[in-house]
Amino acid sequence: MIKLTSKGPVLFKQKRSGLDNNIFICYKFRTLFVSENQDNTQITKNDNRVTKFGCFLRKTSLDEIPQFLNVLKGDMSVVGPRPHMLIHTKEYSSIVKNYMLRHLVKPGITGQAQVNGYRGEVKHIEDIKKRVQLDIWYIKNKSLLLDLKIIYLTFIFFIK
Repeated sequence: MIKLTSKGPVLFKQKRSGLDNNIFICYKFRTLFVSENQDNTQITKNDNRVTKFGCFLRKTSLDEIPQFLNVLKGDMSVVGPRPHMLIHTKEYSSIVKNYMLRHLVKPGITGQAQVNGYRGEVKHIEDIKKRVQLDIWYIKNKSLLLDLKIIYLTFIFFIK
């Protein structure tokens, strides 16, 4: 469907910050029309770069499925802090205290911040501060039981 509804590759590949702030290539299904600024510009609500089928993929979070390839490669975990674009890691680390602590664990497909409603566009500095606070809480309390709870809550969150 991605190929039928817009020109370009099916997979979107983007450099992201991972464990120990090492750079890795994060895979997603492409939801935007191909453009030059896709590695530097955050998606916003009602963004005109999103394709019609991409809108469906983003609403259902199905665009994240290729990140399981990142898990198999060892770059990501199923649960952990969401990886950010390199430009955002640089920006947020300079304005949010303890931001870089997020890189003490592998980034995840889902995480504590996401199941608490902190996902998508960062409109205000308080949004990223709360995400970082929840990410650090996760790192301090990381366990198999917590990971299972977050996975369960992810399904519940997206079923609604």
